[in-house]
Amino acid sequence: MQRSLESIVYEDETVSLAKFAKALSHPTRLAILKHLENQSCCFTGDLVEVFPLAQSTISQHLKELKNAGLIQGELKPPKIKYCINKENWSLAQMLFKQFFD
Repeated sequence: MQRSLESIVYEDETVSLAKFAKALSHPTRLAILKHLENQSCCFTGDLVEVFPLAQSTISQHLKELKNAGLIQGELKPPKIKYCINKENWSLAQMLFKQFFD
């Protein structure tokens, strides 16, 4: 009997790896992470100055990275300061390394 994909129970690490992989599946998101790695933290407006994209597009990419837990935002009214979530970034690196080894 064939099982449907929905009935398969995945390990937590597999689910986390898939979540990180999805967030990293766009070149702009990879570039944003590289930028944040070099800058430590920045505001959305800073990224709009670096990347030739509309603020709404940058915001959508930031949302995807934040939902995956790769970045975190700190409210500094009226702006949000973004930086890499170091704990989850380390976890993502470890999971990808394990996957590819």
